[in-house]
Amino acid sequence: MPAKAHRSARLGVTLFIGACLTAVAGCSSLDSASNRLASVVTPYRLDVVQGNFVSREQVEALAPGMSRQQVRDILGTPLVTSLFHAERWEYVFTIKRPGEDIQTRKLTVFFQGDLLQRFEGDPMPSETEFVATLGSRSTKGKVPVLEATDAQLARFPAPERAARTPAAVPAQPVTTTSYPPLEAPAR
Repeated sequence: MPAKAHRSARLGVTLFIGACLTAVAGCSSLDSASNRLASVVTPYRLDVVQGNFVSREQVEALAPGMSRQQVRDILGTPLVTSLFHAERWEYVFTIKRPGEDIQTRKLTVFFQGDLLQRFEGDPMPSETEFVATLGSRSTKGKVPVLEATDAQLARFPAPERAARTPAAVPAQPVTTTSYPPLEAPAR
């Protein structure tokens, strides 16, 4: 009896080791397939834009002696204002695109009291230049032609339209619709 149990145990261990080796071989082929799939499917990575974009035209519109409100009307609300530096506004703009370096532009506006004293910062692109850089990203796929050829249009003839006279068109009845009030009545 103990010999049979010993052979059964040995057979069980052999089957277990075989099953483990089969599972490991299956996992490696599964891993290979998942790597191939992962190389085909890539996640969408979006551009990260932070701050206020200030164009060259906006900077050229600034002039010493302008009030804070006039500067705010031209440049927008500053990104950074400090309690310790109330006479200085910081306009910072960053854009991070996948696979490219972070682009950062800074403009500092200095006031004396309520009037613009001076401004300094990085050279700013014009609005046209900035918009051109946004559309310059390369596309991975081929863009299809979105115009039908004459041969393609000939396959779908336009339906014939019967000439109608204004008297032949039945008049539509005018209906007025009453809508419920937007706010609940006062109690």
